[in-house]
Amino acid sequence: MNEYKILFTGTMGAGKTSAIGAVSETPPIVTDVVNNDQSHTKERTTVGLDFGQFTLDNGDRIRLFGTPGQSRFDFLWKILSKNALGMVILADNSRPDPLADLRVYLEGFADDLARMPAVIGIGRLAAHPSPSLDDYIDELARLDLVLPVLDVDVRRRDDVILLIDTLLAQLEAGFSEE
Repeated sequence: MNEYKILFTGTMGAGKTSAIGAVSETPPIVTDVVNNDQSHTKERTTVGLDFGQFTLDNGDRIRLFGTPGQSRFDFLWKILSKNALGMVILADNSRPDPLADLRVYLEGFADDLARMPAVIGIGRLAAHPSPSLDDYIDELARLDLVLPVLDVDVRRRDDVILLIDTLLAQLEAGFSEE
């Protein structure tokens, strides 16, 4: 049995805790506290990490780590990304400028993205169709990045599994830093 680490990141409220909870075989460990950030109406927010795990059909274990969404905790981003196999970046399309939000994470994890595969999951797209998936792809192209971009509902196990499968497929296809 092998063990692998996948990192979930994105803005506060993008669904990192929900995504991990949707697939974890055990109740996820969360470090949520009452939110005192007045810019967001979310009642609780992660200040340390979220953790869950699940087992692949071949017996390999995937450990899922979620970062805090607020950039004031970016020092934890680097700690949590260490030894990660890949990264899932979640975007909340209902936010005022989700493309700018995405840039924060692409820039904050630029060194990591040069060495590991990543996938972008866009939440709340049906209710907030702008920006479109093509807009995200265009934004990535402006930054010279080519990453899969998927419409997801992080509360749905199948959608989160699709994000993880897409990430693992990149590894199987021979992801490289080129």
